[in-house]
Amino acid sequence: MIPSVNESGSRTIGLLAYLYGPGKHEEHTDPHLVASFDGMSPDPGRDPKATLTDLQQLLDQPVMALAKHARPAKHVWHTSVRADPGDRVLSDEEWADIARRIVAATGIDLGGGQPGCRWAAVRHADDHIHIVATLVTEDGHRPDDYRSGTRAQAEARLIEKELGLHEVAPGDGTAAQRPTSAERHKAKRQGRERTAREELRESVRRAVTGATSDEEFFGRLAAAGLLIRKRAAPSGDLLGYKVALPDDLNKDGEPVFYPGARLAPDLSLPRIRERWSADAQDNPASLQEETARTGPGSPAAARRGTASAVWQAVLVVEHGRDADVAAHIAATGEVLDALAKTSAAHTRSELRDAATAFERASRSHVRAVRGHDRALRQAARDLVHGGPALGRGEDGATTAMAIDMLFFLITAAAHWHARKGHAQQAEAATRAAEHLRTAYQMAAAQPLGVLYQRGRRLSRPMLQRQTTLLHEALPELAEQILAEPGWYALAATIAEAEAAGHDPAALLSDAARRRELDTAGSVSDVLVWRIRRTAGLPADASHVPETSTSEDRSAPHTTTRPSAPGKRRNGEEKPRKTR
Repeated sequence: MIPSVNESGSRTIGLLAYLYGPGKHEEHTDPHLVASFDGMSPDPGRDPKATLTDLQQLLDQPVMALAKHARPAKHVWHTSVRADPGDRVLSDEEWADIARRIVAATGIDLGGGQPGCRWAAVRHADDHIHIVATLVTEDGHRPDDYRSGTRAQAEARLIEKELGLHEVAPGDGTAAQRPTSAERHKAKRQGRERTAREELRESVRRAVTGATSDEEFFGRLAAAGLLIRKRAAPSGDLLGYKVALPDDLNKDGEPVFYPGARLAPDLSLPRIRERWSADAQDNPASLQEETARTGPGSPAAARRGTASAVWQAVLVVEHGRDADVAAHIAATGEVLDALAKTSAAHTRSELRDAATAFERASRSHVRAVRGHDRALRQAARDLVHGGPALGRGEDGATTAMAIDMLFFLITAAAHWHARKGHAQQAEAATRAAEHLRTAYQMAAAQPLGVLYQRGRRLSRPMLQRQTTLLHEALPELAEQILAEPGWYALAATIAEAEAAGHDPAALLSDAARRRELDTAGSVSDVLVWRIRRTAGLPADASHVPETSTSEDRSAPHTTTRPSAPGKRRNGEEKPRKTR
């Protein structure tokens, strides 16, 4: 439940005319009073004898009783209280009780015989009410409505619990501005799935991803088909910008422009510039010059580089200074945007949903110190310049690798936000992680299937040797891993790494030690990607030569996990007999 306290106004009759009218787009249905300060106020919606003027004069009476010079210039208080889309439809009686609790919590009308302001609650839709009040109490004083918005939010959290409604995490003032009711109705009439504000926010966010200059940023906006207005100082210096969708028009047929700061707090031009100015200070060779020198890489190379950058970023989020952590979390949002933009169709929707959810987690009151997040921003830039990836082969496999690493980074971000008391950000990061989990399953199915089949074809002695190796390197995880279907993919990876000259025991120990595994759906899957990244193995093993020996190839294979190894003879493992 979201209460939204608006700026004070000066005309009670004007606000009432809007609340009882059809709305800007005929969205108001059956406007009527559900509660008022005295329970007996005239209702122009249900009483044919009552007029808007009757209600206005009743509410304004304490204001008009003051001497003209003592009347506040803006005396109209207004808030809307909106239920979550997934909530049940509340009755008029329930909305009336909610209205009384909100005006009491905000200091408008404390009740209990104390002099309060006059107010009325109007309902003109199933999912919300509007409360209008006049900011002079019955005894001629100003009410104590300081921080009324914060107080309304706190009361809403209590109401949600008591009525069994969707519980919204407490806000902290860093969220992007929500679409208005009029914007939602306009989008519905136009057949849009999202409002213009939401579409513009996503487009601007993607244009920022990995950008290094004003020119590149505005070039991307133009390429996305947005209309742009720039605001310049008399000196010619650029101060800000506005964007609009070409087909989002007002009643006069003109495009509706939104300033960047009204789309999200971190999309104002000064905040955007902090990203690439820090990059330039951190390294004299800008990201743009670096890309021009090296040229864009392949999608697979960009994804492998992303996995490496994300792997290092987890350490910062888990152990770094708060300002550095905030910067890395913000840069993680850019990586998600870039990955969603360039991934194959079968993973794109879930990755886009993950990026949208994580957008809320990328901002908090901890101010980010930019510069040390350069590796993540370079990864985002490489993803964009690497171009669209195929959903198969090395592109698809490295996508799974990158998503796997991102899952742990975003989980670490959720834990950091939770420790800091950032409830909305922690919830948003958790939602993003769930979308990533689904995207991972889609991306990893094919490459892990190849490794699984390869692991099943390994000779019995080699599987027995690797089982022993697993028990020695990871004694606390061995039984869990051996019980997972992904063990065969891990066994194939260990064999491949060993054939390439790596120490498999060291790889296993390092992969398990450096990051937590409690949140992993499959420990063996995680170890596969960590080892393949660390050892520099191709993410897609489809065209890699088989590493199994021909020894005992004719022997029947078990259909369950490998048995524990028997005693060794002459330095080799002696396999146990199977039934």
